[in-house]
Amino acid sequence: MNGLTVTPTQILAGVGVLLVLFWVWRAGSRRAKAAAEAARSGARLVSLVGRVLFNAGLIVAVQWVVIAHPGSPWLLFAVLGLPALFASYALTRAMTVTTVDTAKRGGRR
Repeated sequence: MNGLTVTPTQILAGVGVLLVLFWVWRAGSRRAKAAAEAARSGARLVSLVGRVLFNAGLIVAVQWVVIAHPGSPWLLFAVLGLPALFASYALTRAMTVTTVDTAKRGGRR
């Protein structure tokens, strides 16, 4: 033999150290995933706000041009009415409470 001896206590200590290192690594990766998800959701919010502001500005610009240069009353109605319809549809969907009724498992036999 080569004279290298390992006691059962040393083996258990080594396995314990490996388990602790694995546990610390998993906790760190979970924390990193949570931080990345929080950053993504913040970026999504900023992106959404930017798109909403751009679209609102576009709608206001078109409405301003049509109102500033009067022409057909039907054009004025369309320019003012269509965005109002889309906005009311979006608000109605956002404020409507929907429920999902699911059957309980094992309810029927």
